[in-house]
Amino acid sequence: MLIIPAIDLKDGRCVRLKQGDMASATVFSDDPVAMARHWLAQGAKRLHIVDLNGAVAGKPKNEKVIRDIIRAVGEQMPIQLGGGIRDLDTIESYIDAGVTWVVIGTAAVKNPGFLSDAAYAFPGHIIAGLDAKDGKVAVEGWSKLTGHDVVDLAKKFEEYGIEALIYTDIGRDGMMNGVNIEATL
Repeated sequence: MLIIPAIDLKDGRCVRLKQGDMASATVFSDDPVAMARHWLAQGAKRLHIVDLNGAVAGKPKNEKVIRDIIRAVGEQMPIQLGGGIRDLDTIESYIDAGVTWVVIGTAAVKNPGFLSDAAYAFPGHIIAGLDAKDGKVAVEGWSKLTGHDVVDLAKKFEEYGIEALIYTDIGRDGMMNGVNIEATL
């Protein structure tokens, strides 16, 4: 089992949200670079970073701190990054900076052709992110629920040549009450 620590960024700080509610942010650190170094020192084999502001805005918003994290630990620990990544230029920029995997969520749901193009253009570097509540996929920083069934979309995305798929159960996220095994299997 690979346990991947996550750094969720809001306004340049490490936070935890409750069920994706941006107003419910609990700040864990004002120094995301120090937090990344902490996870590296603890033996983490990979780091997951989410630009929460970017996910809502539809474009990167915490790019400076993300690049600082990459410079600090990117050579020692692979990084996967999501949040507001909606075009090939942004993917290329982050991969060129040292990100190993780019997570595409909203753009994959709204424009599956984009996910396919990204997987083709950057083989081995694209992860699809599916975030769902009660089995329905959410987009735009979880602010909008779609009618898409998460399992059906996951099966469709498998065909695109993505490196992996990340699933988040929004109802459990940030609630500190464990994994929803039934929904995940």
